[in-house]
Amino acid sequence: MHDAYEPVPILEKLPLQIDCLAAWDDWLLVGTKPGHLLLYRIKKDAGTNRFEVTLEKSNKNFSKKIQQVLSLPSFVSENNIHVHDLLTFQQITVVSKARGATLFACDLDCNCEAKLRMCVAVKRKIQLYYWKDREFHELQGDFAAPDIPKSMAWCENSICVGFKRDYYLIRMDGRGSVKELFPTGKQLEPLVAPLADGKVAVGQDDLTVVLNEEGVCTQKCALNWTDIPVAMEHQPPYIIAVLSRYVEIRTLEPRLLVQSVELQRPRFITSAGSNVVYVASNHFVWRLVPISIASQIRQLLQDKQFELALQLAKMKDDSDADKRQQIHHIQNLFAFNLFCQKRFDDSMQVFAKLGTDPTHVIGLYPDLLPSDYRKQLHYPNPLPVLSGAELEKAHLALIDYLTQKRSHLVKQLNDSDPFTTSPLMEGTPTIKSRKKLLQIIDTTLLKCYLHTNVALVSPLLRLENNHCHIEESEYVLKKAHKYSELIILYEKKGLHQKALQVLLDQSTKANSPLKGHERTVQYLQRLGVENLGIIFEFSPWVLKICPEDGLKIFTEDLTEVETLPRDKVLNFLKEGFQELAIPYLEHIIHLWDETRPEFHNVLIQLYLEKVQGLMKVYLNSLPEGQTPVAAGKEAGELGEYRSKLLSFLEVSSSYEPERLISDFPFDGLLEERALLLGRMGKHEQALFIYVHILKDTRMAEEYCHGHYDPSTNGNKDVYLSLLRMYLSPPDVHFLGPIKMELCEPQANLQAALKVLQLHHSKLNTTKAINLLPANTQIQEIQVFLESVLEEKAGRKRFDQVLKSLLQAEFLRVQEEHIFHQQVKCVITDEKTCRVCKKKIGNRCASLHTFVCSERHKTTDITE
Repeated sequence: MHDAYEPVPILEKLPLQIDCLAAWDDWLLVGTKPGHLLLYRIKKDAGTNRFEVTLEKSNKNFSKKIQQVLSLPSFVSENNIHVHDLLTFQQITVVSKARGATLFACDLDCNCEAKLRMCVAVKRKIQLYYWKDREFHELQGDFAAPDIPKSMAWCENSICVGFKRDYYLIRMDGRGSVKELFPTGKQLEPLVAPLADGKVAVGQDDLTVVLNEEGVCTQKCALNWTDIPVAMEHQPPYIIAVLSRYVEIRTLEPRLLVQSVELQRPRFITSAGSNVVYVASNHFVWRLVPISIASQIRQLLQDKQFELALQLAKMKDDSDADKRQQIHHIQNLFAFNLFCQKRFDDSMQVFAKLGTDPTHVIGLYPDLLPSDYRKQLHYPNPLPVLSGAELEKAHLALIDYLTQKRSHLVKQLNDSDPFTTSPLMEGTPTIKSRKKLLQIIDTTLLKCYLHTNVALVSPLLRLENNHCHIEESEYVLKKAHKYSELIILYEKKGLHQKALQVLLDQSTKANSPLKGHERTVQYLQRLGVENLGIIFEFSPWVLKICPEDGLKIFTEDLTEVETLPRDKVLNFLKEGFQELAIPYLEHIIHLWDETRPEFHNVLIQLYLEKVQGLMKVYLNSLPEGQTPVAAGKEAGELGEYRSKLLSFLEVSSSYEPERLISDFPFDGLLEERALLLGRMGKHEQALFIYVHILKDTRMAEEYCHGHYDPSTNGNKDVYLSLLRMYLSPPDVHFLGPIKMELCEPQANLQAALKVLQLHHSKLNTTKAINLLPANTQIQEIQVFLESVLEEKAGRKRFDQVLKSLLQAEFLRVQEEHIFHQQVKCVITDEKTCRVCKKKIGNRCASLHTFVCSERHKTTDITE
């Protein structure tokens, strides 16, 4: 409790019994039981709490006691509503219809057309009036009340009425809707008092509730007085109630007992505006003089009543700058006190609204700021010691606060406007840089997540605009053994070597979540071409322990992997991991469609090296006299690699056979040499191998089938070359310095005749006949010629039929063209388009037709 008001006697031992009073400005009206109306002028002595009281007028013309009096700028009222001038007491008007009135209440609203409204209780009726042209006029029809009103007050567009047993709310909606509220309680008289914000305070025994115009309670809890109030006055932020033995002063928000002022049987209370309050008993009048706001604020701050101190600070008459500074200071103290009370969420909300420097808020917590900076911060009182569940709750509140601040700062990061934050205590240094503050906030969030919810650490570190301080974050993550999160920190900060070294160190630890090589492979795959040196530095240990997974560093279907320089990767693999060069080349050629000749050449050379090495072993293992199996059919790796070599030589179109053929031996791998010769266009040498060395006519025919192309000079006579190889085989040295012991090539007339029979359409007839030896039987030649002639005749018949069909189609089109040319269309000024219904006029008819056809998909304008 603190002193808000000081009671000062105004009138003492008045010989007449006071029954009502009212006040305005420096004037006090006192209505007495004998019917006297007294007007006092009250002037305050400067610098003291003494008052000069002068009786200015006394009116003894009222025949009955004055039950109620109300002062307004130009009005005063008395039973059987009379209106008098405030200074002269001259009667202005009488509300004749209100004869027998027992109670009235006025509402003065300068924003309303009817500025002064009055409701009057006449027995069980409520009459409504408004003031205009120095008269009261009826506002609307009378309302019937359920009982005789004992107390009433305006509540915006409603009237709250207290009867003997219940309270009701009457709506000013034209119909006089009545809403029953609640019983009056045990007190003898109901109490309804208007509040400064348009609401009403309604008493129920020693409780008071605040209602709005809908009759809804606006406070969570009722005010609880120490006794039953008999009168009430609202002087924001205080509400003053007259009790049986003293005056009690409380606040609505927060609900506090502020002061109890002992007076001799007080009964009445009235105010003449802000901070002018009079209290009266039957024969005494006191004025409640407010204690200076500055003194009240000092006392409230000592008592840690910050909410009330804030309300008073807003009411001070200081300059705007001084007022803002004091309010801000009180709000900071309030937020700090909330924190000390361990109301962490409420405290953070206040700090967020104040714009307090986040580092000062973070400093309220242990071990979140660097010790050097933390020593520079000062606080009003010692900080509470937090641990266990309390500390976790505090961290959760801080996380919400920092997340909000972070979002706000990120949006302003590129703003050129100067950045300022306010200190919690004057004289404490603040952070002037947005980036520096973001770094502190993100690092603090990281520490808080480690204490509360570790699952949130990774998402924080993965943020593109993550500003965590590297060394501090590294220290706390290592201390918490959060190596997976440490890897994310290093990766986002571009410290790839540190990250990979941690992965290497953790890969051999049995209990580590990073055990093994999988995370290293994934990390290296994401580095990209700009970090190629780091990839080459940290991939060897994976390639050694698991070549298959290690190769995925260079072959995974990721953009970062696919764009790595393939020549450098190939050289790296060839130098240290020769066995992985082939699968790497196979991947980039077959899956990534690599077409550069150098890669195709290297793959063929690597295949060749493998095959040659395995071939020697294979040939040495054969029993004497046993011939090798067909190429690519060998068992084991030899068959696998030779099959790949043969297939690649046949399928690939990107290698350079001229550069590769010198690498192939003359004493073996003849199938491969034949494919190279065929790719070089040396069909006769290739066919010589198939026909006379390998003695495989099937492969020779398949070769011709694969290379025959009637539109290419080099390939259109490939079957003729096969015929020549059967009929006129060249010398054994036709291929070059072959070291194999070969039989002398022999002519094969039967194979040649078979070629003539099966492939006569792909042979030049004249050249083929000229190649046949002179001793060839006429019958065999006749069969060949008959086949040729039959094919030519069939081709001729087909061409004739096609010619006839084309001629018929030509004639049909010509007839259609003549038919359409016969149609005549005359365009006049009056001609109307059937599509758009507009006259064509002098416009070009063809242009109009085109426009209509585009819009309406038709070209007919003649119909």
